[in-house]
Amino acid sequence: MTIERLLAVALHDVEPRTAVRCRDIRAWLAEWGVGRGTLLVIPAPDGEPLDDPILLEWLHDRAGAGDTIAQHGMAHQRVAVAAWPRSVLARWQGGDAAEFPGLTDAETVARVRAGREILRACGLDPYGFVAPGYAYTPALRAELLRTFAWSADLFGLCTRVRRVHAPAVGLGVSTRAKRAVSPRALKAGARFAGRVLRLDVHPADFDEPGHVQALETVLRAAAQRRPITYDELVA
Repeated sequence: MTIERLLAVALHDVEPRTAVRCRDIRAWLAEWGVGRGTLLVIPAPDGEPLDDPILLEWLHDRAGAGDTIAQHGMAHQRVAVAAWPRSVLARWQGGDAAEFPGLTDAETVARVRAGREILRACGLDPYGFVAPGYAYTPALRAELLRTFAWSADLFGLCTRVRRVHAPAVGLGVSTRAKRAVSPRALKAGARFAGRVLRLDVHPADFDEPGHVQALETVLRAAAQRRPITYDELVA
């Protein structure tokens, strides 16, 4: 029996400052055959609730076309300093975007729920959540199990009843070393992906021509995979 191979693309960091580029990237992905994907939306970038009418109209259009909208933190900014050694791991994983390490349990719950209410007020009701920088804490994981159908980390998607193994592959731009090494790592990770190739795309990737070329190489090799959203992946 032939096992169907899947492509789950997630576009990170969707917010007003990246809106034009995100629309361009989504159109570019469509040209590469990615008919369905997951858009990770920041509810309150810089602490200001999402209220860009053009961006919101586009998000509703994309949801109507089959894309999944997921919550991407609340502000996508580090607001506390975690205790060592978690602080080192959070800095390595998400840098200044690692929003939840260092927060109390109550602060974690408040930020998750406030972000979701902002999206609901915009007419968007996400089923899933992706922590900025994939920087999770025990309090965050516990809250997400209570309030979301799924959450995604570096290694897969987690629901209340099961875990879907699907390691994420993506690019890094925060340091010179990541900019140099990550294109090769991306192509290697994609080459050895199993049934699900989970591809992370960030607006900042398109500042680096080598990163775009690496993404094109991966998408070309994945042409026979069926595009799928994160909602569909856990269904």
